Amino acid sequence: QVQLVESGGGLVQAGGSLRLSCAASGSFFSIDAMGWYRQAPGKQRELVAAIPSGGSTNYADSVKGRFTISRDSAKNTVFLQMNSLKPEDTAVYYCSVRIRWSVYWGQGTQVTVSS
Repeated sequence: QVQLVESGGGLVQAGGSLRLSCAASGSFFSIDAMGWYRQAPGKQRELVAAIPSGGSTNYADSVKGRFTISRDSAKNTVFLQMNSLKPEDTAVYYCSVRIRWSVYWGQGTQVTVSS
């Protein structure tokens, strides 16, 4: 079993910054990929950013140049630095990890950007 604990969400004004963290724990040898998704009210969940164990990062077009994903593999932790936040970034953000053929999700953390 794998547990994901997210932190760092909150309320921020437009133009501000937040940093999300997600720590994975449980019985596994290594994590293949880590990422962040988000879901706004009435919309489908969408990929925000992903970082595989040995490849390049991947970002949604809407966040390129503003968000940065990183990981600390030794601590099984993934981060999402969010700068220049916009009201349209308001959503519940979910951490996700892929371990071999299984995908695990965090409980979600609310990010609200006021105009």
